Amino acid sequence: MTEVNALVAFVAGVFSFLSPCVLPLIPSYLSFISGVSLEEMRGEQTLGRVKWRVVLNSSAFILGFSLVFVSLGASASYLGSLFLGYRDVIRTVGGIFILVVGLYLMGVFKIATLERYLQFNLSNKPAGYLGSVLVGITFAVAWTPCVGPILGAVLTVAGASADVGRGVFLLASYAAGLGLPFFLSALAINSFFQFSQAFRRYIRAFHVASGVLLAIVGVLLLTDYMTFLNAYALRFTPEWLLKRL
Repeated sequence: MTEVNALVAFVAGVFSFLSPCVLPLIPSYLSFISGVSLEEMRGEQTLGRVKWRVVLNSSAFILGFSLVFVSLGASASYLGSLFLGYRDVIRTVGGIFILVVGLYLMGVFKIATLERYLQFNLSNKPAGYLGSVLVGITFAVAWTPCVGPILGAVLTVAGASADVGRGVFLLASYAAGLGLPFFLSALAINSFFQFSQAFRRYIRAFHVASGVLLAIVGVLLLTDYMTFLNAYALRFTPEWLLKRL
């Protein structure tokens, strides 16, 4: 399996969480899906019942947006499989696309459309955990224009693999990278408020770092060294894990 690609996808998910259009809005998301006010979440001693309401609704929310991203991964890989005879062309075009995205994130040039995100004004969240799943699905669509450069790069890798199973695995890794810090934020909300305030000054640096990462991935795809790295990584993968992948 593509361990290197999966690691890149996971890191890309973390970078998406730290992006300017996601990180500052996390407290609002947590409040909306849980029905707990920001004042209650920032209390010195948040009651256990209130805390777990935030955590469980956040888990449902993560499940919602993960379903969207994994579905996109399966779709991209399936489309890639239809054009399996043009795999080298897809890999080359994909490599160029990812390299361009990396340069964009590094600030070499600007694309105004990619710096916006859709806003869904949901005045009332559907009740219960199922409602949180539905809101997660909705916000995955809202996030797409903003995290689109990074998400598009991961989908390109999934499409180039031309394997639905690998596409699902890659986008599940991306969703995990985005969802894990979201879950940790809900679990330790007071620490998250402190972290988000301190981290804002470094958002631009992480934006550039994500660009560097994608630029490297683009070059690896163009030169077909990504396949070499994945084959090399297999040598260090435990046999029991290979059987599960």
